[in-house]
Amino acid sequence: MDTHTPMRTEAEGPDLRHHGDAEVRDEGSALVDLAVNVRADTPPDWLREHVAASLGSLAAYPDGRAGRAAVAARHGLPVERVLLTAGAAEAFVLVARALRVRRPVVVHPQFTEPEAALRDAGHTVGRVLLRAADGFRLDPADVPEDADLVVVGNPTNPTSVLHPAGVLASLARPGRTLVVDEAFMDAVPGEREALAGRTDVPGLVVLRSLTKTWGLAGLRIGYVLADPETITELERAQPLWPVSTPALAAAEVCVAPRALAEAAHAAHRVAADRDRLVAGLAGFAGAGVRVVGPAEGPFVLVGVPDAAAVRHRLRGLGYAVRRGDTFPGLGEGWLRLAVRDRTTTEGFLHALKHALTPPTPS
Repeated sequence: MDTHTPMRTEAEGPDLRHHGDAEVRDEGSALVDLAVNVRADTPPDWLREHVAASLGSLAAYPDGRAGRAAVAARHGLPVERVLLTAGAAEAFVLVARALRVRRPVVVHPQFTEPEAALRDAGHTVGRVLLRAADGFRLDPADVPEDADLVVVGNPTNPTSVLHPAGVLASLARPGRTLVVDEAFMDAVPGEREALAGRTDVPGLVVLRSLTKTWGLAGLRIGYVLADPETITELERAQPLWPVSTPALAAAEVCVAPRALAEAAHAAHRVAADRDRLVAGLAGFAGAGVRVVGPAEGPFVLVGVPDAAAVRHRLRGLGYAVRRGDTFPGLGEGWLRLAVRDRTTTEGFLHALKHALTPPTPS
């Protein structure tokens, strides 16, 4: 193995099924939520009303043609290149079960469901572990040439790194499926570095979610963009009527011009709120707090000394944050923070100041 190549391992370790919503369940429901990456104050009223209006059609079986056509038009693609799914999570399962692969590789740290789905489907999964010293940036040389399925997030959860589109496109090879998870791309102003809509990258599969920006995690709606042959393979692995009528209604309206304009405005607002959070965190550098940057998603990854204890103290002060040790390639010294509005951020930074100081023994 080239000494430049990060360790690739199948060793057991982090809990791949742990997600941020676990931080705000049960007794955590009263906490201020910086653990879940769903945009606050969503879904908007117009979207609630549109979904509610679809309830009158529940007696009929779901018909996804209009939603599929709307997504295709949004990305300038033929409908044969679009598949609607019950969230991006279903898409990961379809990829794992439907595509014939021998050497799947997942680039970490990233969302853990792709690897979990591949393992559940019986695959041995290789890992490319990006390094904090490199800012969790991907060098295409790190990916083994014999990998016939490569999964990478952009912008990546939890690091908030936005990889250049050219770097990701360079991973394409004959006989390789390149899966790019763009679940948070609509939170990036201008969606720069997006590969969605590209048809010139062989083997490209782009996954998108509508749950993050529009607050639809409970409705489950996302989609896959790929070549028609891959879409057909994935569709065959779906059950009948996999996406509900209300979710189809949401898909159709969330890719309409009005929604795209609102999402673009929200992306700029999130960027400003993120800058405010990062600036506030910089004030704790003397306490050993370090922010992975430049952050480009609606969340930031923060290195914190004694992070587990700090996270526990934050809960006592009324704030839930996402632990980092369940992501391969990270460890107990990391926390992920969702970007929130100015008032919430100021309150959190005040709480963090106290959480970073261990209580004095009585």
